[in-house]
Amino acid sequence: MTLRQLFATPIYNSSFITNRGFENFNGEILHACQSLAEEDLAGRGWCREHGYGGYTSYASLNDLPQRMSVFDELKRKLDRHARLFADSLAFDLGGGKLRMDSLWVNILKPGAAHSGHVHPHSVLSGTYYVATPPGASALKLEDPRLPMMMAAPPRRADAPEDVRSFVYLQPEAGTLYLWESWLRHEVPANKARTSRVSVSFNYGWR
Repeated sequence: MTLRQLFATPIYNSSFITNRGFENFNGEILHACQSLAEEDLAGRGWCREHGYGGYTSYASLNDLPQRMSVFDELKRKLDRHARLFADSLAFDLGGGKLRMDSLWVNILKPGAAHSGHVHPHSVLSGTYYVATPPGASALKLEDPRLPMMMAAPPRRADAPEDVRSFVYLQPEAGTLYLWESWLRHEVPANKARTSRVSVSFNYGWR
């Protein structure tokens, strides 16, 4: 008997921890995120209005790489990883390119969560993790076939990762995850005593 694993859902996983100057770089990003959370009144207002437990610049600021040099440095690093991931996915981009079209800060307070969602109109999405205190939320990924499995039995507790309905990826500071933007994902409740800090982003085909 042969089993062929078809229609894979690849997740790109890398880390900046071994990069030269990582501690200083990550510390600068953390400081920048915290500064935005204090100064971005429009973003804080959006979070209150929409029940976001913490702070996100998603709906208020769309120019972080131009606004702060450390975000521009992060963008340049992410561009390289996005190219590697796109190549591994065998994308035929024709005369176009994958370009970052959004980058935003997430500061998730203890007890807060981010419900399941996708990123429409984008090709690749991802998150760079800045601060992940003990108990910080994992990234929860959902099998994209799940809506079509109405009559399927549940998976055993010991099911291998590639056939589970949900997979939880536990990042640490410096971790980078990339995935195709159609993949549904969420952030369960943050069980840490302090905030979980990350920077998320999208790439579109232009």
